[in-house]
Amino acid sequence: MTPPRRLIVGLTGASGSIYGIRLLERLLDSGIESHLVLSRWGARTLVHETNYTVDQVQRLATVVYPSTDQGAAISSGSFLTLGMVVLPCSMKTLSQIATCTGESLIPRAADVVLKERRRLVLGVRESPLHEIHLQHMLTLTRMGAIIAPPLPAFYIKPRTVEEIVDHTVTRMLDLFDIPTVGARRWDGEMDVTEV
Repeated sequence: MTPPRRLIVGLTGASGSIYGIRLLERLLDSGIESHLVLSRWGARTLVHETNYTVDQVQRLATVVYPSTDQGAAISSGSFLTLGMVVLPCSMKTLSQIATCTGESLIPRAADVVLKERRRLVLGVRESPLHEIHLQHMLTLTRMGAIIAPPLPAFYIKPRTVEEIVDHTVTRMLDLFDIPTVGARRWDGEMDVTEV
């Protein structure tokens, strides 16, 4: 029997809600179940930054959990998943995951992913970074997490914000071996006029 392919998706209050929303949209036709946790500040930020409502974003997910539900399925290592992506990931959430102090579901689910040695990808959003930010990132990297700030790649010559977002989301899904149809990738070829 093939275990279900599930990905936990956390959206926190850092700027960049559109990244998490676009990731959920990409997962819709992928055959991967998306298990969404939207933090209180994540909900507030997405309403401020985008034209989406909380309800619209929640409808993009296969399963939605309240951020206060510590008894959710994703709180247990026996609930099999591919891992978890937190996109965007606030520094508060990064800190809670690094120190195992979170009292809400996103840091709890991330803690479970780490203890089960599954993949944890954190799309951290902050700049500039101070020493404690960097220490938490190093701690989590040593534990097996992947720190993947949503940074634009300009070799694809993006013309719109959507193209920048799509490329970043593609790279995040690559980390879970989830294929993305129509993704623009570096092929090593350069325009002769560029040399």
